[in-house]
Amino acid sequence: MTLLAIVAGCRGDAPVAAPPVGVSARPVEAVTVSAPPSVREVALAALPEKIRKRIPEFGPAPAPEPVTLPEGTAGWFSRIPTDQKVAFITIDDGWEKNPLTLKLFQAADVPVTLFLEIDAIKDDPEFFTPLQDAGATIENHTVSHPNLRGRSYDFQKREICGGADRLEEFYGRRPVLFRPPGGTYDTTTLQVVHDCGMKAAFYWKETTHKGKVRYQEDEVVKPGDIILMHFRPRFVDDYLAVLNAIHRAGLTPARLEDYVP
Repeated sequence: MTLLAIVAGCRGDAPVAAPPVGVSARPVEAVTVSAPPSVREVALAALPEKIRKRIPEFGPAPAPEPVTLPEGTAGWFSRIPTDQKVAFITIDDGWEKNPLTLKLFQAADVPVTLFLEIDAIKDDPEFFTPLQDAGATIENHTVSHPNLRGRSYDFQKREICGGADRLEEFYGRRPVLFRPPGGTYDTTTLQVVHDCGMKAAFYWKETTHKGKVRYQEDEVVKPGDIILMHFRPRFVDDYLAVLNAIHRAGLTPARLEDYVP
C-alpha cells in the first residue's frame, strides 16, 4: 500500500504536501521593477532628435564660494571671482516665449537666471512659472528697459523697485539680483538696487546671438564668467550654443544666486 508523505508544519500549521518523487522544488524568481524615467529623460525624448543630440550632459556643480558684498550699496559683477570650474547662464527681457523653452530647460537640467522686464512679460507672465521648477530663478530687469545712467534717484527707483514689486506679485518671490538694461548704470543705480532690497547688479563676459557666442576675452568661457542671452527668435540655437561653449571649456553651469549671499 502506497503511503502519501505529508510534511506537517509546526504549531498547528496546515500540512504541506511534499513534491512528487523526481521533481525538485524551484525557487521563486525575483521580479525586476524598472524605475520610472526622470524628468530629464522625458524631456529629451520629447525634443526633436536634431536638438536632443546637441544637449551636453554636465556633472554636479561644486559647493559655491560666496562673494564679498560692499556695505550700504549693491555689488557690481561682470564675472564671479572664483577659480571653480563654473559659469553662469543669464537670460534677459522675456519678449519671445518659445514653446520649447520648458523642455530645453528640463533636458539640460542646469540652473539659469532670468532677468525679466515687466513690459516684456506682462502679456503672459504665466509662461515663466513652470521654468522655475526646471532650474530657473527669476530676477529683476526693470519695468520698461530704460537707460538708467544719469537718471534721477526717483526715476531709477520707480523702474527698479517697481520691477521687483511686480515680479514678486507674479512669482511669489522678491528678486535679490538686478541687471541694468544694456548694462548701463551709475552709483545711483547701485544705491537704488540696494535700497530696493537687492544685493548685486550684473554685467557679462560673453553674449549670444543667432546661435553664436561672442567673447570679450579670448575665445573660451572662463571660470566665473557670466554669459548673457535674451529671449529672442533664435532662442533654441542661442541656448544650445551657450551650453556647448560651457561644456567645451570643461566648466559646469552653476546658480548665480548661490554665490551672492
